[in-house]
Amino acid sequence: MIGAEKQMSESLSYKDAGVDIEAGYASVKKFTPKVKSTFNSQVLDNFGSFGGLFCPDISDYEEPVLVSGTDGVGTKVLLAIEQNKHDTVGIDLVAMCVNDIICLGAKPLFFLDYIGIHQLDPDKVAAIVGGVVDGCKMARCALIGGETAEMRDVYKTGDYDLAGFAVGIVDKKKIITGDKVAAGDVILRLPSSGLHSNGYSLARKVIDMLEGEAKKALAEEALIPTIIYVQKVLLLCAKYDIHAIANITGGGLRENVERVLTTDLDAVIDTTSWDKLPIFEAIQRVGNISDHEMYKTFNMSVGMVMVTNQETADKIMEEDPTISIIGKIANGSKKVILEGIIEP
Repeated sequence: MIGAEKQMSESLSYKDAGVDIEAGYASVKKFTPKVKSTFNSQVLDNFGSFGGLFCPDISDYEEPVLVSGTDGVGTKVLLAIEQNKHDTVGIDLVAMCVNDIICLGAKPLFFLDYIGIHQLDPDKVAAIVGGVVDGCKMARCALIGGETAEMRDVYKTGDYDLAGFAVGIVDKKKIITGDKVAAGDVILRLPSSGLHSNGYSLARKVIDMLEGEAKKALAEEALIPTIIYVQKVLLLCAKYDIHAIANITGGGLRENVERVLTTDLDAVIDTTSWDKLPIFEAIQRVGNISDHEMYKTFNMSVGMVMVTNQETADKIMEEDPTISIIGKIANGSKKVILEGIIEP
């Protein structure tokens, strides 16, 4: 015996300690049909086992390379909790992972999710997983497994967090590394749907500065899901010679575009060349935020960029008018120059 023990009239249970196994079973029962709706012929259906099984068809690949990515949705979950809207953050979770791996030209194969939650509510968990299912269908990948953990000692009442993991495949000779990027190339913008899943610690502070309908409207706008670019990007990669792709997430244009530059090149971006969504103007105005801070924190209506030569860019823009040129590649020293904004 280690120290004195208090005598109890009834024995303790796992539920007494804060984990309701029956609620977990009920949650799984609710979302299992949705999860299985993402399965394809490459999934070996052993859902509920100790691991997900996926038998990839590699017949079209000379040297198949697996590409993996993992991410979460940051404090966007807190906004979802505050607004009691749980059916779209799962889309964001998938997007944050698959939008990264397609930057290398990889086709997403399968996805796994993790939900850590204060208390298992089968309906809430089913709504969250339903969003993950929707995202996987948009990305045309299978949701082959996941984990839901009830941890009342870790999360506050009502709180939860999400994490995801995606695996894709690309032929080794088709990996997009950025090594083809050259001076004279142009930078194409794929529009975002809004904030996507970055900058929410700042955005939420701004939202809390408002009241009533204005606060509700901005919060609703901020919960618009991240665009999943998989099908559009893979189609363009199959048809055209794309030199580089950058997913514009945390750090904005500067940090993410810089990742596809070699040490002797600059990216020069004209920030006046595209229209910004109203949410960015509202956040900047209400929060009195500088241009520099806005572009460092948010995507500013640029969800993804592609780098290619002018001739190819013209063909892409003719095919998809939503895509536009916002900059060029020039000789330099691995800098992203944002023209048209006030720097500190």
